[in-house]
Amino acid sequence: MPCSETGPTRSTACGTMSASARPSFSTSRRDPAVNEVALAKVREDKQREAGQGFDGTWVAHPDLVSIALPEFERDNQLDVLREDVQPNAAALLDIASTPGSVSEAGLRQNVSVGIQYIASWLNGVGAAAIYNLMEDAATAEISRSQVWQWLRHGRVSFDEVRQAIDEEMKQLGGGARLDEARTLFERVALDDDFVEFLTIPAYERID
Repeated sequence: MPCSETGPTRSTACGTMSASARPSFSTSRRDPAVNEVALAKVREDKQREAGQGFDGTWVAHPDLVSIALPEFERDNQLDVLREDVQPNAAALLDIASTPGSVSEAGLRQNVSVGIQYIASWLNGVGAAAIYNLMEDAATAEISRSQVWQWLRHGRVSFDEVRQAIDEEMKQLGGGARLDEARTLFERVALDDDFVEFLTIPAYERID
C-alpha cells in the first residue's frame, strides 16, 4: 500500500491535517514543450492527491503555485475518512499488491540517476534537475536501495548491474566528480552490508 494512501488516513484519524509531497517534475522557462509536460503532470498529481484526502501540498517553484492551489480550495478535508484504507503493518508489507516490475530500463534508470545525484551532492548541489525531474538525496537512496535489494533477491545479477554502470557512465560522458560518484554508488549498492544512509560514506569525501 503506498504512503500516499496511508498518510492522509492516519492524519485524519488523529484529527490533524496532511500535506502531500512536492512534485518532482521540473519546470523550464527555456523549453516550452518540457514546461507544458511538467505542468500537466503536476496538475494530474495534485488532483490525485486531493482525491486521496490530502489537505494541502507544497511546491518547490513559484510557477507551480497556480497549478496546485486550485486543487486544494477547501480549508481542509478532515471529513474525508477514507474508511476503504486500512493503514496497518500487513498492508504496508503487502509487496505483491504493489504495481510495477523489475526491468532493465528500471535498473539503468536507478544506476544513472543514483550516480548523477551523488556527483551533484559531492559538488555541493543538494537538489538537482535530472531528466527534467527535481531530485534529492531520497531519490538516490531509493535508486541504490532497489539495486541492493534486487541483487539480494536474485532479480538482477552482479554482472548485469556492473554492465549497466559501465554503459551508463559512457552515456554520461564524464563530469565533475562523476568517477567518485560511481565508486560511492558501487559501494552502497553492491557491498554485502547495507549502508544505513549513502550520505554517511559520502561525507568522507567532502573537501
